[in-house]
Amino acid sequence: MAEIVFDGVTKVYDDGTVAVRDLNLTVEDGKLMVLVGPSGCGKTTALRMVAGLEEITAGTVRIGNRAVNELAPKDRDIAMVFQNYALYPHLSVFENMAFGLRLRHLRKPDIRTKVEDAAKTLALYELLRRRPGQLSGGQRQRVAMGRAIVREPKAFLMDEPLSNLDAKLRVQMRSEISRLQRDVAVTTIYVTHDQVEAMTMGDRVAVLKHGVLQQLDAPSMLYRRPVNVFVAGFIGSPAMNMVEATVARRDGRAFVEFGGNRLPLDEPVLADRPALERYVGRTIILGIRPEDMEDAELRTGAPDDHRISTRVDLREDMGSEVLVHFRVAAPPVLTEDTKELAADLGEDVHELETAAGSNETTFIAKFDADTRVSEDRPIEVFVDTKAMHFFDRETGQAIWDKPPKPDGVPTVAETAHA
Repeated sequence: MAEIVFDGVTKVYDDGTVAVRDLNLTVEDGKLMVLVGPSGCGKTTALRMVAGLEEITAGTVRIGNRAVNELAPKDRDIAMVFQNYALYPHLSVFENMAFGLRLRHLRKPDIRTKVEDAAKTLALYELLRRRPGQLSGGQRQRVAMGRAIVREPKAFLMDEPLSNLDAKLRVQMRSEISRLQRDVAVTTIYVTHDQVEAMTMGDRVAVLKHGVLQQLDAPSMLYRRPVNVFVAGFIGSPAMNMVEATVARRDGRAFVEFGGNRLPLDEPVLADRPALERYVGRTIILGIRPEDMEDAELRTGAPDDHRISTRVDLREDMGSEVLVHFRVAAPPVLTEDTKELAADLGEDVHELETAAGSNETTFIAKFDADTRVSEDRPIEVFVDTKAMHFFDRETGQAIWDKPPKPDGVPTVAETAHA
């Protein structure tokens, strides 16, 4: 086992395209690091540079204490797990798992022991004589995992290994991969486009955009303390609601105002973000997560000044919760970051730009399943004002005087706010 270090790593293709720019991060020994971001953000390129499948334009990749820039892939002592499994269809499960061990000329009894032990761990022992075509997608993925495990490499590299599975199987395999990685304690880089996978699997998560690292943090910190609009909009499902708002101060109290609504900025909020005082009278980007809103009727004693008055456009019953869509009379946030986030979700950016002229922004709230709200009826939405997020409209950076960091571990936020 060994840590993996990206030290100022850059990748520029022959046509001038910069896929990764000055990437600095460390995957600690035995930990699982997830690289996440939209398509084309550079996450797979970064993984392939570790594997030796892409040349490094500048900087250094180290596995353990050894720089591997000039090493052939076979000499790096890593194992890759691909989204298409890369199994040999004419070989049995046993033969697929044993293939790499035979290339290393291990003794047959040792090969059998290693393969059978891994097969038992992966619930594949009864399937060792079958061929890949006789297996389900989840079983084939476990064979690919087993082939990597038996080699006992210094590191696992996983490139969207679950993208070909259906939603239910993805959830199951997500937990299995996490459990296996912790059991074998092998340093792992896991690439995915799915932010739910990133948040549930990673010890730490690196969010990339256009080849540039945006934030490197524990999953909980990415969710609670996003460093900028891009990270805030990418992490969370449904996505964070964002709207242009104004910071105001009246009669000794601070507020944030948008679309005829006024929400208080209480002392704990200002103490946590003292830089907000410098934005009084200025327009900012206000972010409110869907789960930080609730049907005010279900909140006993909900203060009047923590409410948004509106009408229900759409009610989506999800069983355990209800997604409520409504509009506020304030401009939507239209920046390069929000356009890219919309495009990543498959939305028509052209329509988004057209809608920006309507001076209305659609919000989504997560209500308790007991809510009785119905479409085209007025509602009072309670907002947890302590959980609101604030961003500079020009830079897109989160508004703090000094950005927080978890457990003394430096974050990219420090660099972004230096």
